[in-house]
Amino acid sequence: MGTIKRTFANNLTGAGKISSTGLDSVVPASNIANSSVTNVTEVSPSIGAAIKGVAGNPPSQALGDMWYDTDLGALKNFGVQAAAWSSGDNLPTGKRFMANAGTQTAQLAAGGGTQTAPDSSSSFEYDGSSWSSGGSLATSRGAFGGTGTLTSALAFGGRAGSPAGMNNTEEYDGSSWTAGGNLNNARRYIAGFGVQTAAVGIGGQPGQPTPNGTEEYNGSSWTTGNNTPTSAGNGQAGGTLTAGVASAGAVGGVVAFYDGTNWTTGATMLENLGGAGGGTQSDHWAAGGGSGSATTQIYNGSTWVSAPNMGTARNHLKGKSPTSAGAIGCGGYSGTTVQTATEEFTAETNAIKTVTTST
Repeated sequence: MGTIKRTFANNLTGAGKISSTGLDSVVPASNIANSSVTNVTEVSPSIGAAIKGVAGNPPSQALGDMWYDTDLGALKNFGVQAAAWSSGDNLPTGKRFMANAGTQTAQLAAGGGTQTAPDSSSSFEYDGSSWSSGGSLATSRGAFGGTGTLTSALAFGGRAGSPAGMNNTEEYDGSSWTAGGNLNNARRYIAGFGVQTAAVGIGGQPGQPTPNGTEEYNGSSWTTGNNTPTSAGNGQAGGTLTAGVASAGAVGGVVAFYDGTNWTTGATMLENLGGAGGGTQSDHWAAGGGSGSATTQIYNGSTWVSAPNMGTARNHLKGKSPTSAGAIGCGGYSGTTVQTATEEFTAETNAIKTVTTST
């Protein structure tokens, strides 16, 4: 460590007198405590108590806790893992304007097509890691509504290669599609929410019959409900028959709520986009859409908040999930390029993290 000059304190005798010997000498290095950490053999209890050694991880952790993992030989803490989108398995075929239902780990993507290929009848199923082929729709279509679950889904309205809207409804049981009751009004760019036996279809392309119409499905037939606040289509929707939520195109760029009878409007979106979406009245999410956006926004029951962007900006993508924490988006277009990409959203969480340094 080196040496230091003696001071009078170094020459005090036991009797309180000053020894004149060695007033200008130096204290040997061996008499000076080493201030580096290379030769420390014991840590003061007051310091050691601040960061405890644990074999592995403590049985429980509180946010901000830090410890030394003696098994791993690394410093760890219990902190915040930021929300993010990550890549999932690609769709077998790139498509846009599909109808989706289910969750992030049990997703159905049906129909849809490309600018050069007609709307299809194919369906794909996602288990959270890979896509596989599902049952084919009885009628090829795109720009249509979808809701329900992977094993009990509903698809309705849409188009079949021409601008004319359709009124066909089909029900899915996890392997095959069967015909259901027709919509009262044929519409394309229709959105939907609810379950197969208690569903709601809303909105549609302006210029078509009842573009702001609401219809309710009871498992066999559709009945007309009160109109949505505006007349537009291609929005996001989620929730249940008596507690539904919609945003973007279907309700004019705001969030709107359905109680089974009436619609009420809430806050305006950060961006008026129609893409993937779902959730509930207090946890409604929307991602991508518009002319090609990567924006993710979440309505928390009172306001819209920004979330991390998707990895790939795109329009005409779809995806459905009952929670923002399990959001999913697939297909669509980036410019003129058809997309097969699937992205999965993970919400902000608390997590154990290994502390690292960089130079």
